[in-house]
Amino acid sequence: MDRMLQIEGLTKQFGSFTAVDNISFEVDRGEVLGFLGPNGAGKTTAMRMVTGFLTPTAGTAYVGGHDVTLEPQEVKRRIGYLPEGAPLYEDMTPSELLGFVSDVRGISGGAKRDAIASAASRINIEHVMHQAIGTLSKGYKRRVGIAQAILHDPEILILDEPTDGLDPNQKHEVRKLINEMAKDKVIVISTHLLDEVDTVCSRAIVIAHGKIVADGTPVDLEAQSELHNAVTFRLAEAESEKSKSAVEAIESVDRVVEGESADGLVTYTAYPKDSQIVIDDVSAALKDAGVSVQEIQAERGRLDEVFRRITTAA
Repeated sequence: MDRMLQIEGLTKQFGSFTAVDNISFEVDRGEVLGFLGPNGAGKTTAMRMVTGFLTPTAGTAYVGGHDVTLEPQEVKRRIGYLPEGAPLYEDMTPSELLGFVSDVRGISGGAKRDAIASAASRINIEHVMHQAIGTLSKGYKRRVGIAQAILHDPEILILDEPTDGLDPNQKHEVRKLINEMAKDKVIVISTHLLDEVDTVCSRAIVIAHGKIVADGTPVDLEAQSELHNAVTFRLAEAESEKSKSAVEAIESVDRVVEGESADGLVTYTAYPKDSQIVIDDVSAALKDAGVSVQEIQAERGRLDEVFRRITTAA
């Protein structure tokens, strides 16, 4: 394993309030980590400590083996950071901003021109490079923020709400870029958007009240859902009682719950015992009962349900 990011006992207190409470985790090269939590959970504070913008009250972070509390400049050289809200100098143009960031990072000459051109092309902002940032839409400002974060081709990329303010096409472009960059970097995405996790993340950590409450792949988290391996089926209302009785009789089914009704059709959900796979049994029971099913599908589980449950219980 090529371990690029190590968080050890990271804690931040503001007076008597503990924003981040003794969190520890590690991220390897090639991982895209979704760092999730409700507003006020401590996500942004944690990312600011990892990037050296806030000093921890206790604990530390190691970036490429360098301690952020002892070697903050070495850490910053290895990190690309998109802060929350993507704060930018709005009187500059994107070209001027990226030039300034290049100078700060010690990129000059032909390497500077190439870095700016590459970042602008990858994030598709070439046509606004000479327009004042203050006149750009929220979505384009976000893109400029991402461009400055990837300008020096960092080993570790930390993005706080990277697709905030983007339209669906722009979100697709950014997510595609993240997937392209992921194979040789560590990418941490701080977000509250669950579809972001499902689309681009190989792993997710959920934080609530400053503490880690879950850590696993999106599939692992979906498996904690009450709907994991449940079966949803839709059929004519006239056959509803017969079908419900047939499915309830299956030994591996815990219960059958009626859902919405519309246009003479009713939807049921069969919940399995112990997350067993029951779709074949449900399908066979309905067939044996002589029921004509309009639609039937097995559920993967729902991240939103798991997210709500574990963050409100913390």
